[in-house]
Amino acid sequence: MRASRTPEVDAVVVGAGPNGLVAAVRLAEAGLRVLVLEAAEQAGGGLRSAEVTLPGFVHDLGATVHALGLASPAMRALALTEPGPDGRAALELVHPPTPLGHAIDAGRSALLHRSVDVTADGLGRDGRAWRGMLARLSANWPGLASSVLDATRLPPHDLGALLGFGVRGVWPAALVGRTVLRDEPARALLAGLAAHAAVPLSQPLTTGIGLMLGGLAHGVGWPVARGGSQRVADALVARLRAAGGELRTGHRVAALTELPSARVTLLDLTPRQVLAITGDALPAREARRLARWRYGAGVFAAHWALDGPVPWADPALAGAGTVHIGTSGQIARTEREAARGRHVDDPWVLAVQATVADPTRAPVGKHTLWAYCRVPNGSPVDALPHLERQLERVAPGFRDRVLAVHPMGPAALEAWNANLVGGDIGGGATDLRQLAARPRLSLTPWAMNAPGLYLCSSSTLPGGGVHGMGGWNAAGAALARLGARSGESA
Repeated sequence: MRASRTPEVDAVVVGAGPNGLVAAVRLAEAGLRVLVLEAAEQAGGGLRSAEVTLPGFVHDLGATVHALGLASPAMRALALTEPGPDGRAALELVHPPTPLGHAIDAGRSALLHRSVDVTADGLGRDGRAWRGMLARLSANWPGLASSVLDATRLPPHDLGALLGFGVRGVWPAALVGRTVLRDEPARALLAGLAAHAAVPLSQPLTTGIGLMLGGLAHGVGWPVARGGSQRVADALVARLRAAGGELRTGHRVAALTELPSARVTLLDLTPRQVLAITGDALPAREARRLARWRYGAGVFAAHWALDGPVPWADPALAGAGTVHIGTSGQIARTEREAARGRHVDDPWVLAVQATVADPTRAPVGKHTLWAYCRVPNGSPVDALPHLERQLERVAPGFRDRVLAVHPMGPAALEAWNANLVGGDIGGGATDLRQLAARPRLSLTPWAMNAPGLYLCSSSTLPGGGVHGMGGWNAAGAALARLGARSGESA
């Protein structure tokens, strides 16, 4: 977008989600005058936390587990968890005793420990296969995470790690579960990890999603932010302001023409919102391409305040920060049917008991629980009974522990965060086509076909999750352009 010869600021960032904030910090710390505009009254996007059930119970309304944040090149470069000049870190991440538990049914479960060997030992005759899939990846997590999350960098951060990951990860998780693994505990564990892709497990690369998340659980853990995920956003806002950047909340942008003149503009928005505000600023061909962007299945989420810990039938699950619930068959069926626009009565469930790692989120002796199940995009169906029925199946007496519950279906999620279109928490479907061309096939997919305009949301590479790479790389592309055009308007 061409600005005036005397821009009011160097950069405007629309949206203060994790990608928008990371982009703003990188630009501000490079010496640019940066303004961030956020529609909500609180910065953070999917990182926001609130007491939505009862006073004293802090719930993460979006992301809770921050494995990608620990592994991301962007977040490692920002070093939010390292002590500053005053000896204190801006952010503290805390780990549960066990990263992940998987409740198959009331009598069976599987555990993913930090140790690959301990995990493999618990998987019986599938232990050798688990070691083969994950031992090397988890040991090489810095190169792997950097290469996968920064996929357009040439040469890759670690070509060997990337090739090893690609050979194993290109296959559909459903196929690997049937042919490589023999028993249900390992099959369920892999299926639950792969289902974070939010696409049917018959699709290519779903094994890769599972291996990436499993490798990070072994390599860096699955921590939560002490005090709530809002602390991640707060740390980024503090960095922005320390570098001279400005944040305005409660400022909804209806059109690009409303923005102050700037050399570059970065949009932490998904294609639907981009089209709504850009008007004729985009070439017709790019506008048509963005209009074809497909959103994935939604989720139905709920947050509970509990008067005690979840009464898992298997006590070993009490120490797991994240618990997946369901058989491998339930997981595959839920993802397949949600993608087809259909509901299932017995969906697989992802639950996070953050107070296992961070008891400060609830009054003494009390706990919080957050869970979701996959539903068709935009579904109006109340899935709370399905969630609670699945929890009760593997934690008999769960309903008796509930003090209050705050459900959020797709419409409520989108009202809370406009980027969650139809309840899609990933910024768009993550099938093979939209992973390769996110949002277009390019070594710089963040740069839009309008001068000075960049997209930095989860609708760009590498996709959803609190890693900040969309914002980091969009800011890098903007800085490169400004450096190449020093003294001119972008």
